[in-house]
Amino acid sequence: MVYEFMPNGSLDAHLFGKKPRLAWGVRCKVTLGIASALLYLHEEWEQCVVHRDIKASNVMLDSNFNAKLGDFGLARLMDHELGPQTTGLAGTFGYMAPEYISTGRASKESDVYSFGVVMLEIVTGRKSVDPRQGRVEPETSLVERVWDLYGKGEVITVVDEKLRINDGFDEKQAECLMVVGLWRAHPDRNSRPSIKQAIQVLNLEAPLPRLPIKMPVATYRVSSSSTGTSVVSSGGAATATFSSAQLGR
Repeated sequence: MVYEFMPNGSLDAHLFGKKPRLAWGVRCKVTLGIASALLYLHEEWEQCVVHRDIKASNVMLDSNFNAKLGDFGLARLMDHELGPQTTGLAGTFGYMAPEYISTGRASKESDVYSFGVVMLEIVTGRKSVDPRQGRVEPETSLVERVWDLYGKGEVITVVDEKLRINDGFDEKQAECLMVVGLWRAHPDRNSRPSIKQAIQVLNLEAPLPRLPIKMPVATYRVSSSSTGTSVVSSGGAATATFSSAQLGR
């Protein structure tokens, strides 16, 4: 197979690696580029394509810093009218929606969650997963940290410090991107926007959503089935137990 050469590498390399940090305008451009790609995959093709592994390292940048969503090895085709489909758990922890981890059922909403996490990484310059732990720690996850600051009215304080010295940095725009990122990463899949709704807010064609001051968190328990877990309530601390089948053991 022959792929288009991406001279600027991955988004991950610019956010967390040795490549030059992206200017604010470029980060906004990349965000909208990913959103456009997901809009096509979810709504504009003859079938819905659920990517299942949206993360910064799977976003490639061409010579003009146009974003290209890559690595469709885990993607699944689904009919537009169908809801979440059982596909088995696959993807990258830190970007996976809680209900997908719980049930193994992928959906457009689980892709939206992953993109919400990537948006927060783009604005904050921080990873969703602690590399020292190698796994997601719910009490210190990027989504929860940003949501906590949102509730205190201090969300702008978590913006990547290198952006503040950029002439093109727009504080209001940064706040908008983080709120939309939190909206997309809402723990309740039914409270997440569609890609089209989120794009309308980013383009200032719709108002910012009013999110809860405290992040709603789903709580899970092991079901009677050996294949997964089931949702029992929402609120309180997040606890999720994964079966051996879900973890690929």
